[in-house]
Amino acid sequence: MKKIITTASAILLLQACTTFDPYTGESKTSKTAIGATTGAGLAAVVAYISNKDEDSNTRNKRILAAAAGGAAIGGGIGFYMDSQEAKLRKQLRDSGVSIQREGDKINLIMPGNITFATSSSNINTNFTGVLNSVALVLEEYNKTLVVVSGHTDSSGSAQYNQKLSEERAGSVANYLRGQKILSERLEVVGFGEAQPVADNQSAGGRELNRRVEITLLPIAES
Repeated sequence: MKKIITTASAILLLQACTTFDPYTGESKTSKTAIGATTGAGLAAVVAYISNKDEDSNTRNKRILAAAAGGAAIGGGIGFYMDSQEAKLRKQLRDSGVSIQREGDKINLIMPGNITFATSSSNINTNFTGVLNSVALVLEEYNKTLVVVSGHTDSSGSAQYNQKLSEERAGSVANYLRGQKILSERLEVVGFGEAQPVADNQSAGGRELNRRVEITLLPIAES
């Protein structure tokens, strides 16, 4: 894998993006969070996909073929992603998930305190309904690449955190596969502790850094 963009650079890249979090049921999340620095995770995902060795045209054709041979979005990308965002906002109201939009990319931020128990990669049973709602929208809007990324705080070793982030992202991706989301659409990556959105020196900051993000990237014409 080629070098992933650094957190500092990612924050600078996405300072101008707009973050929405009107649906989070967690008061701590809705008050602090997710501000512009959450863009660090989104920028890292974009850099990761851009740096993958697989040719993007080949990947997109493979996804479209798996989606019953549908055509690429073409010139209506903005409208397509607007419609998808509106559906997600309706489905995820009061779920604890925050929705971030930057250009034609949609990012769903799922705080670790509602998705997983401490040091576990098993999805909390009371969160599966939220993932079911996400899957319904992803199945309807099947012309998007779905990147599931895991993030941790800095507690413990970097090696342990990397493994945990990969396992958590994998658990979410596997759950989505079980809800009829095609494997061809799913990319899974763990960033460990490398993409914090808050200060790891405080308990509140560490809580924000423990998260899984689902990034939706449109499949456009070449």
